[in-house]
This record gives sequence, C-alpha cells and structure tokens, in this order.
Amino acid sequence: MIGVMLMSCQEEVRLDLRETAPLPVVEGIWTTNSNLNQVKVSMSQSYYDSTSYRPVTDAEVYIVHEEGNNRFDFEYSEPTKSYLPVYNDRGIEGQHYTLHVRMDGNHYRSSGVLLEAPELDSLTYRYKEKRLLRPAGYYITLHGKIPFEEDNFYRVRVVRNDTLLVSRNDYLLFDDTFGTATLENGFEIETIPFDEGDEVRIGLYRLNEGAYNYLEGLVELMYNDGGLFTPPPQNPPSNFELVEGETPVLGYYMVGPVLSATVTIE
Repeated sequence: MIGVMLMSCQEEVRLDLRETAPLPVVEGIWTTNSNLNQVKVSMSQSYYDSTSYRPVTDAEVYIVHEEGNNRFDFEYSEPTKSYLPVYNDRGIEGQHYTLHVRMDGNHYRSSGVLLEAPELDSLTYRYKEKRLLRPAGYYITLHGKIPFEEDNFYRVRVVRNDTLLVSRNDYLLFDDTFGTATLENGFEIETIPFDEGDEVRIGLYRLNEGAYNYLEGLVELMYNDGGLFTPPPQNPPSNFELVEGETPVLGYYMVGPVLSATVTIE
C-alpha cells in the first residue's frame, strides 16, 4: 500500500491592471458646520501603490453661493493638508452651492443643494457579549426622525476619542430603500464596538445622491481584495464635471447639513 501525501500551496496572484497617468482627486465637504468644511486636492495612485498621500498645494479653490452670487475662497493649510475657507464660512439650508477647482489649466465643477436636516434626538448605548461575528463591547444607537419623502441619502461619521474612523467597516451609509423609519426604530452602529471611557462623537449627514453613490462605490472598492473571484477594481463614480481642459478628475463633492451628538461610555 502506497501512501500519498497531498500538499497544497498558496501563491500570491498580482493582477496586471492597466496603468494610467495620475489624475487629480478632489474631496470637498460643505456643511452647516464651518469647522468641518474643507476641500482636499491630491493626485491618484495606482491600486498597488503604497506611498503616502500626495496633496496638491497650488490649486485655486472656491465655492459660489448661487442664490446670493457670493464667492467663498479657500486657501491651503499645511497642518491639515487641505484647503479651508478663508473666512470660516458655512452653508445655509435650502441654498445651492457650487465648488470650483482650477489647476494645471483644468477647471472642475460640482454643484449641490444643501438640503434640510433630519432630526437627531439622542444617542444610547448598551453592552453586548461576544458572538461569533461580533466582538464584545458597547454599541451605540441613534434615535431621531426622517420626515422627508425624497432625497433620503445619509452618512454617519464616527469619531472615537478625537480619531475619525475611516476603515471600510466605518463608512455607515443608508437610504430609504426599506422606508424612512430608520432613525425612529433606532439606527444601531453594529460594526463598531466601543470601550468603557470612550468619548464618541457622531455626525449625521444628509447627502445629495451623487455624493452618496460615490461613497457606495468607495466602500465597494475597499472591500475588493483584488482576488480571482472579485471584479477588477474601478474608481467610484465622480460627481464632478470637467468645464475646461482635457484631464479628467476623480473624487466627490458632498454638500449637506450635519447634525452632531456626543456621548461618553460610562
């Protein structure tokens, strides 16, 4: 009787992705909170590129308030690696704002209406024991109300002890696919456990559809492991348009209200 040993091996497969020249990437946030408003401009990197963030520091960045025909200028801030409003400006609900970025002979533009905010009444939390797919910890639930029949696209941003959580599990997006009772029933943040003593700050954003679609595409890209059984990675759909020039642009412009609340796990 001959014994046969079966051996398996693993080999890393590196996809031969089509390389393109770096493209501008614009990430703009314009809200009712002046402390959150900023625009980041950088250059894209290849899928396998692990080099650090490469900001563009000499772009012309400004926002036009269409109803008031006002222009809000931005200037580059080295500490934040982003462009900040010169006069600490903020948006007003119901108004239309257009972000303009000019660089290297190209002019990019994206517009949106700063929609009315939903209601955020309170935050609660409770401790949950460890389960198979759930670590032990305290889990937070948002309570409020969505009184709108359309344009229901939302993002929840979480800050733990002054650190913004930005892993793929931290992009919390929801719409009205299953109705508008999400906040009334309690929106539990199921993917992020907290510890006793943590200070947690929650930001609830109401987005325009274009920004929401971009973030959904970004999450899909973050979950793409580049393996043989996943589709080739592709850039999320940008909501910018090329007004002048020839170089396309990536990124998104998020204009909308933000509601904030803070709780300390005790």
